Amino acid sequence: MIEIDAQALADRYLAQWTEPDAAARRAAVERLWAGNGTHILRPPAEIREIAEELGFAHTALEAQGHDAIESRVARSYEQFVEKKGFTFRRRTDAMRLHGVVHFGWETVVEATGDVVGGGSEILVLDDDGRIEADYMFPGA
Repeated sequence: MIEIDAQALADRYLAQWTEPDAAARRAAVERLWAGNGTHILRPPAEIREIAEELGFAHTALEAQGHDAIESRVARSYEQFVEKKGFTFRRRTDAMRLHGVVHFGWETVVEATGDVVGGGSEILVLDDDGRIEADYMFPGA
């Protein structure tokens, strides 16, 4: 495993979600993620409730591979950054233990600096320091 600074990785990870240029966003995804990397999102409560009503005991939303992750990041950018004026910032708690990095993040109204949400991230890295699995817990 190559040496990875947890704080720097968390910052680069968050920057991909706020990158306005599609080509730069794609390049960021390719630098950060393993080719078969998977983004796994714990969905909002309303989605989990609907899934439970349909008989699904466990629910997770997943995107795998550069194309799917790029699409996920682009849609998030459009919805939260472009339309709502949010940005994302790391809390000062990024930690690394072997090939796992954990950190918290905040959703911030860019114009005012007001914190309106956040979550927790667990990144599992491959031997090259790229993301194999990303477990996202919004609201955590």
